[in-house]
Amino acid sequence: MIQNSTETPTNNIQTGWHGRLDLAYANRSGATQIIYNQMQAPLKVQRPFYPEGKEICHSVILHTAGGVVGGDRLSSNFHLQPNAKALITTAAAGKIYRSSGLESQQNIDIQLDIGANLEWLPQETIVFDGAIYRQNLRVELAPTARILLWEITRFGRTARGEKFASGEWRSHTEIWQQNSPLWIDRQLLKGGEKMLESHHGLAGKPVVATLAWVGEPVTTELVEKVRDLPSEATLYPGNSTVGVTRIPNGLLCRYRGTSTTAARDWFVNIWHLLRLSFSQRPCCLPRVWIK
Repeated sequence: MIQNSTETPTNNIQTGWHGRLDLAYANRSGATQIIYNQMQAPLKVQRPFYPEGKEICHSVILHTAGGVVGGDRLSSNFHLQPNAKALITTAAAGKIYRSSGLESQQNIDIQLDIGANLEWLPQETIVFDGAIYRQNLRVELAPTARILLWEITRFGRTARGEKFASGEWRSHTEIWQQNSPLWIDRQLLKGGEKMLESHHGLAGKPVVATLAWVGEPVTTELVEKVRDLPSEATLYPGNSTVGVTRIPNGLLCRYRGTSTTAARDWFVNIWHLLRLSFSQRPCCLPRVWIK
């Protein structure tokens, strides 16, 4: 649900936000703690939560400006020291507003040391018609470190009948281990282009989503279990399309459809299965998630 978003924020190159958030986590006697925290508005992190006990630190990131406008630059750096375990999410859906010509950009750098485990599970991003946005995410993964990440994106405020008729969206994700690429994913979508309606593109669907698990190989049996999980594509054929692929040292899942909720519900089921398989514990939904 989008509230109080009828106005279109204007860009001002003199007042564009240059926000920054640097977080470092360490394992101290079996408990994961934030040992370094530096914030620059509009980015902020809430105090840590431990709904699963002290081993896994849950962190919630706030964007206090409410949305991203052209000219904004946001940078986040997350460092998990050896054997630290963290779940990081966002307090609300991200909103990328219409731009008058300036690009907005978000850069996320993640470093996971030996034995560290991160679940990077932001809430969905809504890209308004006319937005110009680029996101870069790079992960440096040490041996035996693991990461689960997802990205859920809606193009246009479809509840208002809005389509992504103009603008540009880019997403560039890289995961490296010891100077070798494990997974590189580059996506570019321009508003109004044929790719939005093409069967080989979005096929008229406003929501795309990607989940990646990287750091430990998955078996053929586990891939089949993920494919057998219920999803919108099986419950309501025609509403969405999903795909599951094994990649070197991990798993990749894609969604294309009409509902961010359906995408996240499917991803949560996959997350639960991966947790049981590799950590012998069920998933624990962050309390800030509201359906």
